[in-house]
Amino acid sequence: MKKILVINGHPVSGSYCEALKNAYCAGAEKAGAEVSQINIADLNFDPVLHYGYKIIQPLEEDLIQAQRSIEEADHIMIIFPVWWGGVPAVLKGFLDRTFVPTWAFSFPKGGCFQKKLLSGRSARIMMTMDNYPVIFRIFFGAPALRQIRDMTLKFCGIRPVKVNMMGSVRFSSERKREKWLLNAGKCGRRDALK
Repeated sequence: MKKILVINGHPVSGSYCEALKNAYCAGAEKAGAEVSQINIADLNFDPVLHYGYKIIQPLEEDLIQAQRSIEEADHIMIIFPVWWGGVPAVLKGFLDRTFVPTWAFSFPKGGCFQKKLLSGRSARIMMTMDNYPVIFRIFFGAPALRQIRDMTLKFCGIRPVKVNMMGSVRFSSERKREKWLLNAGKCGRRDALK
């Protein structure tokens, strides 16, 4: 049975991201996956990396459990809204505090390339935005996508990473949002079966 971890990076409950997350989880569970969830808004942790990685802050219990959930997962789905071209601050803080050196990656002595300590897992990113994905990619370079996909997940060895961008949510019709929800459920099923 495939183990899927779903990380909801939206800091507000009742969001459209939450609806997409629920549709994805239902699709994955229906296809036989064991699904666990992390709602970052519900976690109790300090999102500020006070000393960079010069001094590793002791992890709060919620972050220790998050690391265990990531270790146990075969596949990770992260969903979040794009704000100011990037990820919400609480999601960034979660990544800073959870994906720490010696756990997610390490640099061998004298080496310039990291050792990827989270290899063997795949991922999917779902992003909502008020912009249109084509504009976000071509004109702005998709900074949130590159940050999460390339500089976090792939940097730590998690690959392949599939991507779904939903936008413009602000200008979308009810019919379009329903279509995105159906697609999220299909993505959950596909990820469970691969």
